[in-house]
Amino acid sequence: MYRKWIVKLTKHARFSTLCLHAGQEPDPSTGAIITPIYQTSTYVQDALGKHKGYEYARTQNPTRAAVERNLAAIEGGKEGFAFASGMAAIGAVATMLKSGDHAVVSDNTYGGTFRLFDKVLTRYELSFSYVDTSRLEDVERAFTPSTRMLFVETPTNPVMRLTDLRAAAELAHRHNTRLVVDNTYASPFVQRPIEFGADLVIHSTTKYLNGHSDSIGGVAIAVRDDDIEWLRFVQNAEGAILSPFDSWLVLRGTKTLPLRMMRHNANGLALAQFLDAHPKVRRVYYPGLPSHPQHELAKRQMRGFGGMIAFDLGSLDAARRLLNGVQLMALAESLGGVETLISHPATMTHASVPADRRDALGITDGLVRISAGIEDIGDLQEDLSQALDRI
Repeated sequence: MYRKWIVKLTKHARFSTLCLHAGQEPDPSTGAIITPIYQTSTYVQDALGKHKGYEYARTQNPTRAAVERNLAAIEGGKEGFAFASGMAAIGAVATMLKSGDHAVVSDNTYGGTFRLFDKVLTRYELSFSYVDTSRLEDVERAFTPSTRMLFVETPTNPVMRLTDLRAAAELAHRHNTRLVVDNTYASPFVQRPIEFGADLVIHSTTKYLNGHSDSIGGVAIAVRDDDIEWLRFVQNAEGAILSPFDSWLVLRGTKTLPLRMMRHNANGLALAQFLDAHPKVRRVYYPGLPSHPQHELAKRQMRGFGGMIAFDLGSLDAARRLLNGVQLMALAESLGGVETLISHPATMTHASVPADRRDALGITDGLVRISAGIEDIGDLQEDLSQALDRI
């Protein structure tokens, strides 16, 4: 959908053009082609009750408004709401639930999401069922008369299970339930859930949207008018807003999103193939490999297969040797930056998930996760090769 604020774009504007221009116009006072950082806390009013559309910066900020419009257009939604982190965006969406409501959640959800749902929101008489959302028959069995939300990650982090988004949307709507998709792991270049029927899409803008490991943020994108009205109210009421500078950084990031994602896709596939052929690697999780059980689904609902790979080395000692042995790859949490990051999910990103749940999900002590950057693939393969030689 397109709005009057995309004055330079036709209704047929394509993805790369939207990334560059949606939600942004040259500054009217100077002609600056880049949206300024409006670093202000308040706005002078012309007279009592007469202002220029901005009153207080928690409620409105022109830089934040630009990135919200940009991200809504990129995902194909009506409105976007930018928050101080991806978890703040998830928290805002969770306020749509009321006491007594139930949500069905991907069992291999991000550790921070599980922590929020299981340790915080259950204190307010909300309940959550965690199921393998790649198995829609299990999802349907988990529904109850009080289910109001189906919260899905696809691909999941880190074991790369996929959910059929179109089928999940049809199932959710048949039960008068919203489908919420955390699309962080794929990015809107690779996957656009609203096109398959999702009601809300969430991103940690920290990851692929910003793309340069220098900003923390989140966004929730909605298509329903009642959800838009509520998220606008909650964003102002709770105040967990994205700062003007972070908004500007994300706008800078989305301008190169298509170019970066093409390299992330290419490097991710090449590393997955390299690891899949290595004798010291027991298993590789990557939807671009024909051996992935949902490879055909990935081809249908994804454009490319992303830059995230997980692989199992069989033991904590082997994982430690590799993680301590890499030289070019950076041992760090997070993902989606231009530089390649490598991590140990069991002790890093998913440490808040109980050990028995991790084991059931396949997040073993020998599992390693890579966020493939945009470096030369030969250098990345050489780095992995020398680190694997240490095992």
